[in-house]
Amino acid sequence: MDPECSRLLPALCAVLADPRQPVADDTCLEKLLDWFTTVTAAGSSLLLLQENPCLVELLFRVLKSQDLSSRILSFSLRLAGIFAAQEDCFQYLQQGELLPMLFGEVGPLGGAAWTAPAVRSGWIQGLRTLAQHPSALRFLAACGAVDTIFSLQGDSSLFVASAAGQLLVHILDLAMRGPARGRCSPQACDWPACAQKIVCHIEDSLCSIATPQVTQALNVLTTVFGHCRGLWTQGLWVRLSPLVARLLEKDPVPASHSLVDLLLSVARSSVPSSDRGLWETLAQTLSHLSPTQAGPLALGILKLQDCPQALRTQAFGILLQPLACVLEAAAQAPGPPGLLGGAAGDPMTADTLLCSKSACVGLLCCALTHLGLLQPLPQRPSPWPQAPLLGAAVTVLRLCSGSVAPTSDVGGRLCAILVGCGRVQRAALDFLGALSQGAGPQESVTQVFSVLLEYLMSPESSSMVLKKAFQATLRWLLSSPKTPGCCDLDPRTQLFLRELLPVLQKRLCSPCWEVRDSGLEFLTQMTRHCGGQAGFRQALLASEVPELTKQLLQDPESYVRASAVTATGQLSSWALLAAPASPERPGAQQKSLLVELLHVLCADSEGFPRRAVMQVFTEWLRDGHADVAEDPERFVARVLQAASRDPDWEVRAQGLELALVFLGQLLGPRGSHCPCAVALPETAPPGTLAQALPEAAPPGTLAQALQVLCRVQLFEFAFRALFDCDRPVAQKSCDLLLFLRAKAAPCGSPQEAGDSPNVASVEATLQRWQAGEQGQPLGYLEPGAVMAVLRSIDLEGLRDTLAESSDHVEKSPQSLLQDMLAAVGVLGENEADCY
Repeated sequence: MDPECSRLLPALCAVLADPRQPVADDTCLEKLLDWFTTVTAAGSSLLLLQENPCLVELLFRVLKSQDLSSRILSFSLRLAGIFAAQEDCFQYLQQGELLPMLFGEVGPLGGAAWTAPAVRSGWIQGLRTLAQHPSALRFLAACGAVDTIFSLQGDSSLFVASAAGQLLVHILDLAMRGPARGRCSPQACDWPACAQKIVCHIEDSLCSIATPQVTQALNVLTTVFGHCRGLWTQGLWVRLSPLVARLLEKDPVPASHSLVDLLLSVARSSVPSSDRGLWETLAQTLSHLSPTQAGPLALGILKLQDCPQALRTQAFGILLQPLACVLEAAAQAPGPPGLLGGAAGDPMTADTLLCSKSACVGLLCCALTHLGLLQPLPQRPSPWPQAPLLGAAVTVLRLCSGSVAPTSDVGGRLCAILVGCGRVQRAALDFLGALSQGAGPQESVTQVFSVLLEYLMSPESSSMVLKKAFQATLRWLLSSPKTPGCCDLDPRTQLFLRELLPVLQKRLCSPCWEVRDSGLEFLTQMTRHCGGQAGFRQALLASEVPELTKQLLQDPESYVRASAVTATGQLSSWALLAAPASPERPGAQQKSLLVELLHVLCADSEGFPRRAVMQVFTEWLRDGHADVAEDPERFVARVLQAASRDPDWEVRAQGLELALVFLGQLLGPRGSHCPCAVALPETAPPGTLAQALPEAAPPGTLAQALQVLCRVQLFEFAFRALFDCDRPVAQKSCDLLLFLRAKAAPCGSPQEAGDSPNVASVEATLQRWQAGEQGQPLGYLEPGAVMAVLRSIDLEGLRDTLAESSDHVEKSPQSLLQDMLAAVGVLGENEADCY
């Protein structure tokens, strides 16, 4: 421990043990515990206590005080657990009877402080940390702690109850490490007394008629099989599995959710390799649970790697049954049995669907969600009933919209329950989007396009439903087959697109900003993926969508303006923004967009649109956009000038990203006849560029590039950003300058890049910037001065400093102790380092 910290500790311990002093806040106490954890992990806890007896004195004084706060008592219990985690220190504390007084019945357990959840939580956490060695197990048995943990499983505080269950698992695992080491699964009679006691408690709880106790036992076992890897877990399952199976004989099955979690946890462990009876238990559980309860178990079974085919078939049938019932109920004429992949409508499932709106909605949403999660998995059932599933999803959506008229009473009741239900609509649209990854017959795909168009046109569709409909539509358009022999969309998809664009046009004029935003997001993604396809281009340019998109740059909602910026940027990249240009003014509308986006960057009051502009400009520069390629130097100068003054750190950081792209173009591969038109290096996250530095540029190219970079005032921006108050900006600037210096390093002296500079004034200005005086500009810099300054700055050291946590100074133990003491007036103001 640092000597200065040892000097401050006695005063701090006195403050913590004094009930008259203001209680330190929880954050300080947590930091203090973290520090002691670090100190004891690096050395001997016993030596720490012997060198700092004030710590033991603190624990004794806490026990004697009657009016100490619950937070300090909880802190002390956890602190004692940290020290006692090492066995020699545990013995040392045992000799003074300190541990029994803290964790036994004579301590907080028997006092008024026990009513505070913080104290009970601290007691559990202290024991959890302490229980690391055999001596701790004997102590737990002797002081009666295990019985207390049993009772805390039903604590009124959910945090305490959960921690108690986890502590039981930890104690059981610790107790079994010795007997199970190097041997096969030990017999139950060989288990340590502590483990026997816990297992007997679990057995009693499983046999209880009280559901909460059954739940507690199942949750503990779920944690055991999820986190403990010893062979003894197989013996534990053999012993307890009959009791678990007996729960299925009760009606209703108690704690069904916890039972499902346990069975899946066991199935993912090593138990199935030694107990094939688990598969039978899973099959029985699927049969005994209600349709709603069985869904999560069925999905979990289908995700298992080594599962019997009969069980997989049963589980898949469980997931399909709700949709099979919907298809049968909505059928205009009786269909063949097993409409959906062999699954027929189950009477129990049908009763659940029709008993109430909440039950129907819950069951359908679960079935749609589970099947959607299953669809992309490699272990999904085969054959996959793609066409029936598409039909079921379309049917559910039409029942919700009221556009289907079932002829049966059951279908009519189902339609009455589902009509207008946004929750089912959103789940069905998500599922429909997931099904786009599989092929389907032409008739089914036509029905999909039809129902998507219906939802996008409907005035009854909520903003969230429309967002889901746009997302599903995008997935189906992008997955549509291309015309043989070309990369264009097939005729059916092109027809749908021509019908869709007038609907999108209407949605871009919606009074609801969320709808306008969703429409713009859809347009952006569609353009990004299909901008080069002739059918898409013709349909889009024949519509008013591009012009409406441009008008939304003036939208009153900042989120919409940001999405409009992104969309117009993408349209412009594909030359889709304007009507055919006149011979006199080719590309005039694209040029006006550049001016408009620059105006947004300089004048918009919200950060989101300005960030979007910077991302668009960076993409334009990287991709060689026509307007940028006309005069890249002027473009970069204007953008950097605006970004450098922006109050939003993300805009400034994106400005540095754009500068890095420009720098990569200037210092491109050797042999390039035009430095501004070369292939670009891949950019990397902050802190990584310097680890993958480029090859050096030839001296001639470097000199030309430095002249350009000085003219666009890139270095004014980058040097100022080095001392930005927002760390990500400073990191990006550091990366950019390291990138440049590495390119230039092998080129020799600064004179080779320019005249010999006098850099004293530049360095003086940078020092003032670092001190917080940001007013004075650097002005125009000569290339030689830039290189000299780059060589004089310790960029590597700055990069390492920036990589540290922003509060690394304040997090120092000495600073923490000083601040806690200063808060109660023990230290003078000049001794504190408050944060």
